[in-house]
Amino acid sequence: MIHQGKKVIWSDYQKEIPDDHWFYARSCIRQNFFPASEKYFLKITKELLGKAICDNEHHTTCGGIAYHSDTIPQETAMTIIARQFAIMTEAGYENLVVSCITSFGNYNETIETWREFPELEAKIRENLWKACRREFKIPKYVAHASDLIYRFRNEIAEKARYNLIDRHTGQPLKIVEHIGCHYSKMFPHKGFGGAEYPCVLSGMVESWGGQIIDYPERRHCCGYGFRQYHVKANRGYSLSNTYKKFESMEPYHPDAIITNCPGCPYFLDRWQYVISEQTGKTYGQNGYGIPVLTYEELAGLVLGYDPWDLGLQIHQVAVEPLLDKIGIEYDPEAKYLGVNKEDILRPELPTNLKCH
Repeated sequence: MIHQGKKVIWSDYQKEIPDDHWFYARSCIRQNFFPASEKYFLKITKELLGKAICDNEHHTTCGGIAYHSDTIPQETAMTIIARQFAIMTEAGYENLVVSCITSFGNYNETIETWREFPELEAKIRENLWKACRREFKIPKYVAHASDLIYRFRNEIAEKARYNLIDRHTGQPLKIVEHIGCHYSKMFPHKGFGGAEYPCVLSGMVESWGGQIIDYPERRHCCGYGFRQYHVKANRGYSLSNTYKKFESMEPYHPDAIITNCPGCPYFLDRWQYVISEQTGKTYGQNGYGIPVLTYEELAGLVLGYDPWDLGLQIHQVAVEPLLDKIGIEYDPEAKYLGVNKEDILRPELPTNLKCH
């Protein structure tokens, strides 16, 4: 009965997204936290799947962090967003695909606000014209980049070199999916599955052979929260939220975590180090942490891309135990080699959290 109810709710939150021809808006912080993820999103969609994705060097941050941290007013954020729309319009695109879920939320909030208050849209158009002599069309469709990978998950599965299977046991890997709050909670109908049953990440995992693990704090915030982390005095709230999630998922022994937000993988990854240094506790097997991957990184592993080209060496939690379970080949000596195979030095190892 519960399963049937979920199927009904899930059917109410399906999206028919365009198959092709997207203007790609990058994330400001994602390029710093996990820079290879956006590179491999483009590699997978453009080169592997043959889709027309426009990556324009003139677009900027959406202003989302400043807006949600109350350092710029909404009209300023809207004018920044209007400029993004103008660049998309000038490039000849109508569909916008967004790397960052905060941007995804901001774009949808802006469009919905203009729909309710057309006089505000007119004011923003005037502001944009005064600022840079640009005009724009509102996108016909706004998607998050994880929507596209979900949309093409079966095509990726057909081209996969590896499955999310433990090669030692033959059993599916146990994966925790973490949906960013701004993807499904701000505008539930804009995401696959709404706020309660968002399946954009679980659909990928299941298509690639893994098993999704449910646990009590599955929909709890990762702990980022703009006012939690960007205000230094509040960072204890950020850490305590993340700690609550790990304590909740620990009994289920997940092999990895997959996320679709710029901040979520960063905090779920880095706070494991902090927790281990403060308490001596680790959450993975044999003293290792639980690897935290972006959906592009997980797709890249399934497709057989080199883990170090995917940027997995910049994660705090060691990924080698996960690679070994799947049977992915990698060169341990190449982990910290940079451009032209130059040694970029080794980081200092944590006290308690085991790393390679």
